[in-house]
Amino acid sequence: QDGELRKVSLMRWGLVPSWAADLSGGARMINARSETAAEKPSFREALQRRRCLIPADAFYEWQRHTSAKQPFCIEVGDAEVFAFAGLWDSWRGPNGKDVETCTILTTTANEALADVHDRMPVILPRENFERWLDCRMQDAEEAAGMLTSLDAGKIKLYPVSTRVNQVANDGPECSEPAELAPVNLSLFD
Repeated sequence: QDGELRKVSLMRWGLVPSWAADLSGGARMINARSETAAEKPSFREALQRRRCLIPADAFYEWQRHTSAKQPFCIEVGDAEVFAFAGLWDSWRGPNGKDVETCTILTTTANEALADVHDRMPVILPRENFERWLDCRMQDAEEAAGMLTSLDAGKIKLYPVSTRVNQVANDGPECSEPAELAPVNLSLFD
């Protein structure tokens, strides 16, 4: 639109603001609370000017049961590709090289996810993609108005193996449905 350039980029996950002293803070900023992003110095300018879409076909959350955690795979519709609302920034290292980093915005979990986790990534409906990416829209409040929970009826979740808990495991078997781990109810007596 009017000379606007959009591109697909690989970015480092964990937002590092351009003004940061080094890259170390990125590990703490893999997610940003949508409710407070406009107030936080690390996210405020990115929410106004550097919004992005982070494509995915699923994500994982872990439900706590006493000492064990049960992983769940969460999909949208019939395993369709969707997009998280994201923010990005570019940090220049001492060597003069730019490092592009990003974060995923989160919100309160919808009814489908509430029993698994209290937060969820903001999944933008396709009809909001253009507006979210429109760099002419620099009103943080207007942008924040798009950051809501996806309708619970569009979410599909199911338990998966704890195989997903190990970063070395990366394949389709991580998202295969599994039986729920039995919960030891005697612990609650």
